[in-house]
Amino acid sequence: MITGDIKSKVDRIWEIFWTGGVTNPLTVIEQFSYLLFIRELDSLQNKLEYKAKKQKKKLLKPIFEKENYHLRWSVFIKFTPIEMYNVVKEEVFPFIRTLNVKTTNLGTFFRNAVLVIPNETLLRRIIEGINVLMEDIPPQNKDMLGDLYEYLLSKLQTSGTNGQFRTPRHIVKLMVELIKPDLGDTVVDPAVGSAGFLVEAMQYIASRKRGNLKTVRYIGFDTDETMLRVGAMNMFLHGIENPELLQLNSISNENNAEELCTIVLANPPFKGYIDEASISDSLMNFVKTKKTELLFLMLILRLLKKGGRCAVIVPDGVLFGSSKANQNVRKCIVEQHKLEAIISMPSGVFKPYAGVSTAIMIFTKTNIGGTEHVWFYDMRADGFSLDDKRKQLNLSRHEENNLPDIINRFHQLNKEVENKRSDQSFLVPVSEIRDQDYNLSIKQYMTIVHKEVQKIDSLKIIDELKLLDKNFRSELAELEALLNTDKK
Repeated sequence: MITGDIKSKVDRIWEIFWTGGVTNPLTVIEQFSYLLFIRELDSLQNKLEYKAKKQKKKLLKPIFEKENYHLRWSVFIKFTPIEMYNVVKEEVFPFIRTLNVKTTNLGTFFRNAVLVIPNETLLRRIIEGINVLMEDIPPQNKDMLGDLYEYLLSKLQTSGTNGQFRTPRHIVKLMVELIKPDLGDTVVDPAVGSAGFLVEAMQYIASRKRGNLKTVRYIGFDTDETMLRVGAMNMFLHGIENPELLQLNSISNENNAEELCTIVLANPPFKGYIDEASISDSLMNFVKTKKTELLFLMLILRLLKKGGRCAVIVPDGVLFGSSKANQNVRKCIVEQHKLEAIISMPSGVFKPYAGVSTAIMIFTKTNIGGTEHVWFYDMRADGFSLDDKRKQLNLSRHEENNLPDIINRFHQLNKEVENKRSDQSFLVPVSEIRDQDYNLSIKQYMTIVHKEVQKIDSLKIIDELKLLDKNFRSELAELEALLNTDKK
């Protein structure tokens, strides 16, 4: 975990960007990423030089050769502000755009990198701020580097229009703990954004498993080149040195991947439409729709290998929509595969930038069915206030944080059999779901218990009001008498 002092230093660098005229939060993070990467290249060269010296060998493929040695962070930082600005803009950035480093493919994500910091004074202040910041973080400490970047990314969540790129980290963590990725898995996020799901999956496996972590693959797709750079940097700083991220529209014909993975973790874009001509033929052959939320569900089924598992966030409309496309998608998941759980989330989970009601859908691809019953959970609290401020509450109190209870109950579904429909979680047999046209809204099945309201006699209320009025008039008369006495 990073300290409050490190957060304050990040905040100061952020303020330098803003006061210098770079005010788009996504642009700030992108420029921050470039500079962090440039600094990391210097650290990587130091490691290579140390290793070669220790082995008493010549460094055959250094990142920085004699002719471009001045492009190293530790070198150009000593230049005058104008010299440093010119070198960074005219030489360092072109260098990272064509970089090919044996130990990481991160350079491929910077092929269109451009410095937008407008002047030498601002660049000098930002670089000095990053140097001060990194003094508190040991070069080998990937956890702290990753946490630093997570804190940087958290600023997207309060930045209005850019917030959609980031699923709250505690919800990501919940979904990963429900799915439990393992060694040997291939984890895919078809709408990868800042790569939060892939990073959390990696951390989950690394913290619990002793084995070859390189047996796990992490793959992501996104249409936005900027977000791919941000996501790649996030993965790199968390220890995934060769991110497998591709720039493509996941639900279009340019994506022909199938049976690619064993796990999908995703929060795909919803409430949107795509040009019908560009939609993947294999998806359109099953469901005639332009709604992205439905197309992504069918894509996920195509991406999963048989036995593969998925945890995906969907808008509530997917659960109860009456259109033929909605019903066909739900019927497919229930009848042809194994739908395991629907976790209804409160609408404030994605505030301040969205108030839409959503749910987590968990299923396994089987191709032969297997749904016997579906577990429903009514999440009422996620550990944070459900207003625009999203203030952290008491995480140990169930009334303010249902997440530990969700994880515990999901992994012990045999204990949920006797739960009543008025409980916070319960099981619904597949036969009942069929009878309800595959409606998967928890409200369709839960029983709401109304508290008995004690009726009050209205005539008694009138009598009490009359008594209050009588007492008021009496006290007012006494006050008037006292005032008249004082005048005499």
